[in-house]
Amino acid sequence: MYSSKGIRYLMFGLLYFTQGIILSYFTSLNALYFLSNGLTMTDAGIFAAIALLPFVIKIFLGMLSDRVNLFGMGHRKPYILIGLGIQIICLVLVPGINLSTQYWWFVLIAFLLQMGMALYDTCTDGLALDTTPESEQGTLQGVMVGGRAFGVVVTASLLGLLADVAGWPWVFYALAILTLFAFPLVLGVRETRRPAGQTFNWKAFAAFKSWPIAALAAAGLLMFFIINGANQLVNPFLQANFKISLSQAGLYTTVWGVGVVLGGVSGGLLLSKLGRRNGVLSTLVFSLITIGALSIIPSKLAAWPIIFLFGLAFGAYQAQYYALAMAFTEKSIAASMYSILMAVSNIGIAAGLSVSGILADALPYRTVFLILAGMNLLILPFLPTIWRAKNNR
Repeated sequence: MYSSKGIRYLMFGLLYFTQGIILSYFTSLNALYFLSNGLTMTDAGIFAAIALLPFVIKIFLGMLSDRVNLFGMGHRKPYILIGLGIQIICLVLVPGINLSTQYWWFVLIAFLLQMGMALYDTCTDGLALDTTPESEQGTLQGVMVGGRAFGVVVTASLLGLLADVAGWPWVFYALAILTLFAFPLVLGVRETRRPAGQTFNWKAFAAFKSWPIAALAAAGLLMFFIINGANQLVNPFLQANFKISLSQAGLYTTVWGVGVVLGGVSGGLLLSKLGRRNGVLSTLVFSLITIGALSIIPSKLAAWPIIFLFGLAFGAYQAQYYALAMAFTEKSIAASMYSILMAVSNIGIAAGLSVSGILADALPYRTVFLILAGMNLLILPFLPTIWRAKNNR
């Protein structure tokens, strides 16, 4: 592994940046792409839920990485490279799919793309857990969440402009090119042999029998259900009420992404400065307020600061859950255990996208935002159990 902290952080940031560019498409344009092809928000929600399934089943990819040193290159590096390669291939294939007549082919390609992303995602997390001291974990999570959000910021405006000016195929070609950025640093990684105490051990899975782990998983599921369900609706809501263009949708997503970058960093700092209890509670209240504010946006101009503040809440929630998950993870099953905790959050994402899409077809967008804002209160009962766990006050 790189001895320079700066290079290590840059590599992890770039790998999460690569996830962010795909997130940028899904958050700013995917729902609009579906609507422009005659499909509905229900179709978009169901598609998103199916496409995210690899992030639920990536538990097994984590176990594979923990157990198998692939080609003698390590437990993480070769899997990361393979995942990045799959993502590039799928992005190049997407423009050949006609969404309106070949919907299920589009779903299949998206599923495979997400499988590649799930592979390099879980192995990136495993590599971070293998090589990062506990004192640096909060900082690293801020870098990774910020890197992913920076990917959204950099590409959101570009994708909207490309969709308007050059057409949808160039959106996917651009994403394929940007996926290449992380390759050089990953190729330079030389994994060291694991210490005896970090070798794969089935008995370590007994940790999942503890109530704090169950409470953390439940809280994470709800967090990601709420923030992703709300986020999917922002641009369709603005288009329905204020007739925004694809380019404007990209700009709104850019502002949201800046908020996520700052929220990711500040979320980690809140945990350090206020403690985990007060840090998470403050973010919960902030999330409730900002999602509620989305429901009362009166104009396109007023949308800018509200979307930025929502981005802050989005980034802070992510960074805090990821940092808590790292604190609970057993080293001997690092990628496996962390991927299970991430899979739970991804179930929340898939459910949130699906349910919010269905609700948006049945109810006014403003009403759905209020429902999602109120759901933050459902997280409260799980927090005391987490705080009582050792070293997690």
